[in-house]
Amino acid sequence: MNGKTMKKVSRRTLKSISTGTLALAMLALGAASASAHVHVDSDNTTASGYTHLTFNVPNESPTAKTNKLVVSLPTDTPFTYVGVKPVEGWTAEVLTTKLPKPVLVSGSTVTKAATSVVWTADATHAIGQNEYQSFSLSVGMLPEAGTTVTLPATQTYTDGSIVKWDQPSTDGQVEPEHPAPAFVTTSEDSSTPGHAMSSPEPTAAAESPATGNAASILALVLGAAGLVLGGTALGLILTGRRRTSAS
Repeated sequence: MNGKTMKKVSRRTLKSISTGTLALAMLALGAASASAHVHVDSDNTTASGYTHLTFNVPNESPTAKTNKLVVSLPTDTPFTYVGVKPVEGWTAEVLTTKLPKPVLVSGSTVTKAATSVVWTADATHAIGQNEYQSFSLSVGMLPEAGTTVTLPATQTYTDGSIVKWDQPSTDGQVEPEHPAPAFVTTSEDSSTPGHAMSSPEPTAAAESPATGNAASILALVLGAAGLVLGGTALGLILTGRRRTSAS
């Protein structure tokens, strides 16, 4: 293979690698945008236990800030305890109302329970562009194993616009545009060891920012593509040198 042919092969190979890298990057960005919504993380899902719930709230408006968040709590499987972790610059209010119908919880009939939590920002702590904020609750007791605990959220912006995160998600189906935060309770045997909680004492919950996930995914994809590109180019150079020496 002469030098001119080698250059054509090299250009063709580099073009193919660049195209593949771009496709991978687009996939990564698509995955990142899909995760940029209000979601909840639970550090324990054991039935009859207590858990810390962390709602990660990204600001998705290019012109306004997020200054209010309302999370609705279940009424068919109500929590008998709800505690709020303070957030600087935000006030939190736990609203207790009469349940639509009495519910039996651990042998006791419950007629009133916390049904929503409202966080409101002051004038300087609203969530701005390219920012997110975490809001944490300590709640219990969790319902029986296999129960989907759905926690619809309403996000309000400073321009008056409102986004309702209340659409149910179904396994195996395309995720809706505004999925409701949710998690599924598990039995004690299937829960992760060390996550069971015997008391509702609030502690810090882990953060999972959507923007951080996006950056991590993109960095991994581009890093891997760079290694492939470098290795392929080096291989072509060495091959060319061997053929040149042999000729």
